[in-house]
Amino acid sequence: MSHYKPYPAYKDSGVEWLGRVPEHWQIKRLKHIANVQTGVAKGKDNEGKDTIEVPYLRVANVQDGYLSLDDVATIEIPREDLTRYSLQPGDVLMNEGGDFDKLGRGSVWQGEIEPCIHQNHVFAVRPTAVSSAWLNAFTGSLAAQFYFMGRAKQSTNLASISSSNIMELPVAIPPANEVDLLLAHLDRETVRIDALIEKKTRFIELLREKRQALITHAVTKGLDPNVKMKDSGVEWLGEVPEHWRVMAIKHIVATPITDGPHETPEFLDEGVPFVSAEAVSSGRVDFAKIRGFISQNDHERYSQKYCPKRGDIFMIKSGATTGVTAIVETDDEFNIWSPLAVIRCGESADPYFVLNFMRSRSFQEAVALSWSYGTQQNIGMGVIGNLAVTVPPLDEQKRIALSVHAQCVRLDDLIDKTECSIALLKERRSALITAAVTGQIDLREAV
Repeated sequence: MSHYKPYPAYKDSGVEWLGRVPEHWQIKRLKHIANVQTGVAKGKDNEGKDTIEVPYLRVANVQDGYLSLDDVATIEIPREDLTRYSLQPGDVLMNEGGDFDKLGRGSVWQGEIEPCIHQNHVFAVRPTAVSSAWLNAFTGSLAAQFYFMGRAKQSTNLASISSSNIMELPVAIPPANEVDLLLAHLDRETVRIDALIEKKTRFIELLREKRQALITHAVTKGLDPNVKMKDSGVEWLGEVPEHWRVMAIKHIVATPITDGPHETPEFLDEGVPFVSAEAVSSGRVDFAKIRGFISQNDHERYSQKYCPKRGDIFMIKSGATTGVTAIVETDDEFNIWSPLAVIRCGESADPYFVLNFMRSRSFQEAVALSWSYGTQQNIGMGVIGNLAVTVPPLDEQKRIALSVHAQCVRLDDLIDKTECSIALLKERRSALITAAVTGQIDLREAV
């Protein structure tokens, strides 16, 4: 942002974290320029009251700079409360808390749903003496986030802020005619940055599609484009090379498919790392995301039937990430929980070939067709064991696995670089907004 100029003259804002602001700007507490409306709490007893069912916004609906309205829940409230909690166009919606990144994030309500109310974890800030767009830009800035974090009640990974603290937020306010100029420039710049982010995000999606497509082709068709094919006998698999075998997973394993204990352990500050679905959801065993540590002496929870071994394949068998796989690439001791199924390949199967097969589009579609639903989607170990897998000669499996690895490394490197560029664009966007709404840069004549 070095090409932007500062304002000609500054003054002390009187707010330590805000520092100096342009000389002609004002600093006002939020309570003097807006009203803060708290939302409705769930679970109230409405027995005997005249009620009405209405849409209501939750924290998940209020994203950073936009509203996600694809899944809006409804709630039953007394009819007399509708006016009290109804949203009005121009309300600045702000999250009371949750994860640190959710604290204070929000967007401007434009009357997209009528009527609509909000839950108690979402504030509706109704401006009385400032532009809704300016207030939304300021409250979404890094400066306001610093204030929110300083005033919030915090616990592990969670934070929340009260309406009284929201009302004490100091807001930097330019003259009304200047606000329009600044917001117009910010809008042009953020639209341009957002378009670049969207383009790069789509590029990543295409790279991931290409990655899965090359894996799928390699483990179902092989590397030789001229090889003779045959019907696999499995509808979701289609044709495979003539000299390949197709077998149920249970016939290529060295030991029966197993999982970890189902009892919730007592977690310790140190001990044996305890791995569950969260640590596997990225496609690798991520020890930074373990559930905690357990003791070997906890015989009910420490798995006595299974000890992880390099080359073991884990597949998540319940929850939103059902079907995601990872392979053990360490000799360090750890233990696993029940959401993970373990496939330990026998002598006829290369673990990395089988891992890639289980990541193929064909296999993932078979998993989706085979899972059942209770409180969440899940797939049994017996069902997994009966799913088909291609079995080329062992030396060919290894060649395929090496080829897939080499191609995926290049694609993954490109994905990583693109993700880094997106992160930098988001940082630039955030820094630009913060600098503009705190008067660090003068956008009045910017082009």
